[in-house]
Amino acid sequence: MKLYTHPLSGHAHRASLFLSLIGADVEEIVVDLAAGEHKKPEFLQLNRFGQLPVLIDGDTVIADSNAILVYAARKFGRTDWLPDTAEGAAAVQRWLSVAAGQIAFGPAAARLITVFGAKFNAEEVIARAHAVLGQIDAELKGRNWIIGAAQPTIADIALYSYIANAPEGNVDLAGYPQVLAWLRRIEALEGFAPFQRTVAGLRIAA
Repeated sequence: MKLYTHPLSGHAHRASLFLSLIGADVEEIVVDLAAGEHKKPEFLQLNRFGQLPVLIDGDTVIADSNAILVYAARKFGRTDWLPDTAEGAAAVQRWLSVAAGQIAFGPAAARLITVFGAKFNAEEVIARAHAVLGQIDAELKGRNWIIGAAQPTIADIALYSYIANAPEGNVDLAGYPQVLAWLRRIEALEGFAPFQRTVAGLRIAA
């Protein structure tokens, strides 16, 4: 298996993190975003949207980070990470949608401003980030993991990366104690692979 990735992409990190947690044998190939490699014809043949990550498994090409999480969980029979019950699968899908929606347009977008120079309205996306963080903090009250299962699922992994590095986008996590405890639980998992940090936003170099 090959994973096309970039160390500062939260979408790529969530795929890389999950593959590391389940001990999958994968070769990571770094795509040079600054040089525009993700927009060149050879990469666009893998993902016509020109986005990371992309997983290659033999003749199978999987684009989109959440799709990669689902594919890897199913391929390796990891029903602990992706339940095979209707209720469990629906609970996971709910939070995959949040990761692709409110997280992408909140903390991820805020970080894109400071790390990549994106032209978003900072006040607007930071407000969105705090809105979804408040909802997640409330959801985690009395729970270790986001769907309330006894163990983490790919829903937790889909949410992790951009929340963990939200301070880079000037999103302060101090007011979300349940979220902070949940981050620490994920980081304590065997096989955890950290998301590369920058000194952007609230993470100022000493």
